[in-house]
Amino acid sequence: MTTSPPPCRFCGAPLTHTFLDLGRQPVANANLTRAQLDAGTEQAWPLHTRVCAECFLVQADDSVPPEAIFDADYAYFSSFSPSWVAHAKRYADAMAERFGLGPESLVVEVASNDGYLLQHFLARDIPVLGVEPTANTAEAARAKGVRTEVTFFNAETAPALAARYGRADLMAANNVLAHVPRIGEFVAGFRHMLKADGVLTFEFPHLLNLIELVQFDTIYHEHYSYLSLLAVEQVLRANGLRPFDVETLPTHGGSLRLFVCHMGAGFEETGALVALRAREHAAGLDRIETYGGFTPLVEAVRDSFRAFLARAKSEGRSIAAYGAAAKGNTFLNYCGTTADDIVAAFDANPAKQDRFLPGSHVPTFGPDAVREVRPDYVLILPWNLKDEIMGQLGYIREWGGRFVVASPETRVLD
Repeated sequence: MTTSPPPCRFCGAPLTHTFLDLGRQPVANANLTRAQLDAGTEQAWPLHTRVCAECFLVQADDSVPPEAIFDADYAYFSSFSPSWVAHAKRYADAMAERFGLGPESLVVEVASNDGYLLQHFLARDIPVLGVEPTANTAEAARAKGVRTEVTFFNAETAPALAARYGRADLMAANNVLAHVPRIGEFVAGFRHMLKADGVLTFEFPHLLNLIELVQFDTIYHEHYSYLSLLAVEQVLRANGLRPFDVETLPTHGGSLRLFVCHMGAGFEETGALVALRAREHAAGLDRIETYGGFTPLVEAVRDSFRAFLARAKSEGRSIAAYGAAAKGNTFLNYCGTTADDIVAAFDANPAKQDRFLPGSHVPTFGPDAVREVRPDYVLILPWNLKDEIMGQLGYIREWGGRFVVASPETRVLD
């Protein structure tokens, strides 16, 4: 029986072009307890990404129920990365100055996590509201004094939030646009909550970097979409919004910060936005053939890592991993890695400690355990935090330990 291709989650066109098929994978942040591991009930779902030939939105099949991803024990807390908290403070300072925000303003962050960003506006006496669907991270935000509503943000919930708290001078949505299955309904919510002359900023990893740097490990079920300016601009305009400026950022392997306003607002387009449109056109993101040929590049990354594992094992060397990151789990599971290959993983987040990585079942401990395990190699899974992690764990050189990264190819770092 022939199965019809799924429809594009934005424009509805049939998705007939595969971008990358990573097989069946568990939910990337679903770290297992010992009891869950022993029960043997871990689930896996297809992780198949496709590209729409009409709007060029790259997207994963909608195969996992949202409650299996964003449950009450969601394990990602933004504040466990000092560099990310510093990035958030720089944003708060820059936005407050650029747009003249003060005690009479309102800043709203959608997917506000544990208050890592809004705390910096509070420190400047600027009123804030966080909108966060996961209860445990929202609780952590409230402990910092960040007013937080626990709900999903969309066209249905936004009017009620605006009626209760007022409309926002500034709205921020960092690394959440990729996380929503119904991207159009999500973006429509901002139209209801943003003041007529308000500003909305989105941050998201840039699809062009994913392709050019073979960042396939940023693909996992929690990320429904993989975003270009080309695709995002179409979603915005369909919902009465438009971009007017953009900044390129080093975060998450190369991201965009897109500045957005209502269609009729007075902000003029900047040269940076015009230049980025031209760059995406030159790279071929508006031509379907550009998206072909990605799979062989990914297979080469996998083969390079497998060769490293085989070589290290033949030399009797031990390998551990640092950072129980979602991207790391995609990578390990695609490579077929198990606890026989990686003796342990280490992470600063207590919610990820004394558990097992999904799929690979590598045991996870706190950073202090690195000295006990004394691995010969430490594989840095969140490669976007490579410099930060190498600075924190520089002491592994005391026993001859060395760092390894596997993107875009496996390299031992001196």
